[in-house]
Formats: sequence, C-alpha cells, structure tokens
Amino acid sequence: MPELPEVEVVRRGLEAHVLGRDIGAVELRGARVARRHVPGPDDLAARVAGRHVAAVRRRGKYLWLDLEDRVGLLLHLGMSGQLLVEDADAPDEKHLHARFRFADGGPELRFVDQRTFGGLALSELDDAGVPLSIANIAPDLLEDAFDRAAVVRRIKGKDSAIKRVLLDQGVASGIGNIYADEALWRAELHGERVAGSLTRPRIGLLLDHAAAVMREALGQGGTSFDALYVNVNGASGYFDRSLAAYGQTGRPCPRCGTPIRREQFMNRSSFSCPRCQPRPRGVRPVRRVT
Repeated sequence: MPELPEVEVVRRGLEAHVLGRDIGAVELRGARVARRHVPGPDDLAARVAGRHVAAVRRRGKYLWLDLEDRVGLLLHLGMSGQLLVEDADAPDEKHLHARFRFADGGPELRFVDQRTFGGLALSELDDAGVPLSIANIAPDLLEDAFDRAAVVRRIKGKDSAIKRVLLDQGVASGIGNIYADEALWRAELHGERVAGSLTRPRIGLLLDHAAAVMREALGQGGTSFDALYVNVNGASGYFDRSLAAYGQTGRPCPRCGTPIRREQFMNRSSFSCPRCQPRPRGVRPVRRVT
C-alpha cells in the first residue's frame, strides 16, 4: 500500500486538476469499487454527481475529496489503485473501475485498480474536515495537527517493539514498512527495541528522522518499486534509488559498509544493518530471509 509520501504526491496532483471543479456524470463499473459504501454504487454515483470539489485532503495514507456540506469522498488506493487525470477521448485503461466527468468538459478523473483492493466511499466529515470513518486514524507527522510531544509520551508508554509502534496508525499515521525501516536505520535503532526502553529525546529524534525521510521521498515523487504506483499523470517516483536499508539486502550499509540484512517481521520483511542497528539483548533472532 502506498505510504504517506506517495499519497501526498497523488493529493497534490489531484488538487492541481480537480480543485474548484463541479463533478458531472459519475460512472462506476461493478459493485466492488463501492463495496465500502453500504448503499451501493448507484447511490454513491447519484450523491456525488453535481457536487463541487472544495478541497483535496489527506491524513496519513488516506485521501479524500471535500464535497462541501460536510461530505467527503474517500479514495482508497489499496495495493494498486491509481487516480489518473485523462482527456475524455483517451482510451479506457484495462482495469478502469470509476470515471468522473466534470461540468466544464475538461479532463476527467479515472480510478484504475488492477488488484481491486481499493475503492470509493462517502463519509460525513467532522468539525476538522476529517471523515468520521477514519476518526481512529491519528494525525500524521507532516500535519499541523501533529503533536510531537504528546506522541513521544505515548510511545514512551508502550511495551511493544518500536517498529510495531511506528506502524500503528492510531499513534501516528502515514508510516509504513518502507519509511519505518529507513527512519530506524537513520536513528541506529533495531526495530525490536522495546519502545518504552528508549529515552524521550531518542524517540523524538526517531520521529524527526521519519518525518525527514518522508519529506525527502515526497520531493522525489515517492517510492516506486513497480508500475502500479504512479502520480495522476502516470509518472513514477524515484526515491527507491535513495533508500539506505529497505530492499537493500546484501548491499553495503551506506554508513559502515556491513551488508544489510533482511528478516521477517509481522508477516512482512524488515531491513537493517547488523552493525549499526544491533539486536537488543534478550530478543531471539527471527528467521533471516534470503
């Protein structure tokens, strides 16, 4: 699933193309694209048509269009969802699931999803303009609403592995596997370190590293490992060329030269430097992945 930088790249692209426009006809293909909208695709299409796009917003990995009257259209990218701005006469994509035409007759917005894990849903917005359906999602590290001191205190009170805490979207949203590994590498911390065992200054520094690496990724269009993540114009990001740990198995650590290791973690992979990020005492080694 795209992480914060990738979703923010898409948000900015959408903002440049759909902000201030009035939605005309909405075409949804099949029920799966609107499965999160309980009344079904016909109801969603009818309620969205004719609405004005007042804002394009994001929290963590979640993206939505503010359609005024406290209504938001959530756009779930899932594992392979793409939001593309296309001329109306452009050929349909193979996995096209939704089409938004606009009253001005200009370029349309298309939702394409090869693996169909993404989708659309309507949600009432709270007083801060956040969909009620994602009210459990904490502010992310790049939001004005992010309270660094409060998050440091919360992490300090956790007895879970620090990487598990970084991935908890109820603590701070937007950090996924890629940027958690990169932040931990920069902080010289092993992901299995108990969160509560870290000092508050070190937790704060780790959060600063996570924010910094995501800003750097955002500046390079995000991280793309295949053709499924693209901006609204179809362009891929290239931050994967700057990754120090994630996906770098066997390559020398940019800091000390020790080969980066890959291990299993929560049904996914973790990447770290054995020398710069020593495993904490008392923690049994997990199975290494080759």
